[in-house]
Amino acid sequence: MTAVSIRVILAEDHALFREGIHQLVEREDDIEVVGTAGDEAELLALVDELTPDVVVTDIRMPPTGTDEGVRAAGRFSESHPTMGVVVLSQYASPAYALTLLDRGSAGRAYLLKERVADIGQLVAAIRAVADGGSVIDPAIVDALVEARSRRASGVDRLTPREREVLTEMAQGKSNGAIAATLVLSERAVEKHINSIFSKLDLTEEPNTNRRVKAVLMLLAASEPSPGG
Repeated sequence: MTAVSIRVILAEDHALFREGIHQLVEREDDIEVVGTAGDEAELLALVDELTPDVVVTDIRMPPTGTDEGVRAAGRFSESHPTMGVVVLSQYASPAYALTLLDRGSAGRAYLLKERVADIGQLVAAIRAVADGGSVIDPAIVDALVEARSRRASGVDRLTPREREVLTEMAQGKSNGAIAATLVLSERAVEKHINSIFSKLDLTEEPNTNRRVKAVLMLLAASEPSPGG
């Protein structure tokens, strides 16, 4: 029985990079590239025409070369709410990550372009967002956690272990996957997560929303101020 392919549109203004991703991704039996775009307008038109399962887009494309990928992802939240989006960025930008996740983390991934060298990470992100999951590049999370917080936050009350658990949550991992990574029992992970929710005053939220908001609070609390 043949598995249903994940239909993907690639958006990248550098033709060689776009073609390289195209060829690498299509080696996977369960992924089919159904279209490519070189700018924001072309991407929006292709999505409306082809309705893919996932869009993989550069964060910066014509016409302005600033945040087209993130803005497109915001539009897709309204026009194509079940479609996954993987945003590729050259820089670990907290502001862009926060904007991407502002409407929820389901079906969203933020990866550094350097990860494309290891095609397995990009392919894993495509599969994750196609299934409604989320992925935040570990390098972005590490940079945010290590940066000095310039404003007080409930995140400051977390223990080192709780910060580790929250960092793993930011990568879209399930409790079982977090337990395996940190060599803990799933019960211990659940206790840490409940403690995180309590310290961040998220006890009244649905579980999915709490996980998303906890990650956003980690990003916000660790983001350096402008010019820092």
